[in-house]
Amino acid sequence: MRKQVNDTRLFKTPFSREYWRLALAELRNPRMLVFAALILALRIALKPFKIPIVADLSEGLGFIVNAFGSMVYGPVVALLSGALSDALGFMLFPSGVYFPPFMITEMAGSFVFALFLYRAEISVPRLLLCRFSICLFVNVILAYPIWLWYYAVALGRPYPIALIRIVKNLALFPVEAVILAVVFRHILPPFRRMGLVRSGSDALRFTKRHAVLLAALVVLGAGTVGGYFVYDYNTKSFSADYTPSERLETNRRMNAAVAARSSLGPEDTLVTVVESARSAVGNPDMTYQLAVYRIDPEAFARNQAQAEADLAAGKEGAKPYNLDTLMGYSKTPASKDDALIRAASAVLVEKKKTGEFVSLELWEEK
Repeated sequence: MRKQVNDTRLFKTPFSREYWRLALAELRNPRMLVFAALILALRIALKPFKIPIVADLSEGLGFIVNAFGSMVYGPVVALLSGALSDALGFMLFPSGVYFPPFMITEMAGSFVFALFLYRAEISVPRLLLCRFSICLFVNVILAYPIWLWYYAVALGRPYPIALIRIVKNLALFPVEAVILAVVFRHILPPFRRMGLVRSGSDALRFTKRHAVLLAALVVLGAGTVGGYFVYDYNTKSFSADYTPSERLETNRRMNAAVAARSSLGPEDTLVTVVESARSAVGNPDMTYQLAVYRIDPEAFARNQAQAEADLAAGKEGAKPYNLDTLMGYSKTPASKDDALIRAASAVLVEKKKTGEFVSLELWEEK
């Protein structure tokens, strides 16, 4: 153990067997575990102190403590510290609904800090790349689907502030990187004398080249995120984000358009369901893929009577069943309701700004 404490080797990259042997050995170092516990307590204590930005977005100083701790005790302890920080932080300072997958982002952030900073010569470019990687790959690319999942499962509604969260990370990245460099330049010397860190602070002074690198990373991040959003916008189905009221209103509009422009029957005998709604960037039109159903009166009356009986009996999960129920369906529920008989498939094109219908193509079921 004494050999581990006195081992002052630095590594240019974490791609070394010896690097990981030393990182794993930190789990058996009592001094390091005590230090990790102190860092964990400080991280949790700082969680309530945040500067609000907008909606549920805020900025705190916990990333400084996380970066310093991960630099000292390495990636293995950092993973455990990140998991405990998330779980204990919510227990002590609960906010909203606890969602375990958020632990992944907390662990990933600590892990990336450690990969860049543990047993490394700390420099401005290394800190810039480290913070940039966390902002882009952890806070945006990794966290985005987790936030979507959280809003869908825990809150039951679409994620409302994805773009704002991404802009926040890109906008604050330069500030956070500079803060890290300034703080590390002042705290590395005393902690090096204590034997907790092995890097000096000589390489932590900003130069013009560092400013150029910082600007290049901001442009790269903005370009990456912009490209992702263009791809996502071009390939996503907007109907997946409809609220129940939006889906009902849109299905009704589509149903009226199909009934007026086809010979399938009167509007009150049809149910048209939006299966997808797509539009590319710059395209003024929205293209809807539709499923058109005829209502089976006997099956509809039977299902309605059963729903009323369930409601009268106070059956758990019982819901009203009427024409609005059918018209508010999405793709899967509509295909499973025996009161609906598939009559046709259709593609309808609509002007996004005016709501004017451009064209309708319809294929009747044989």
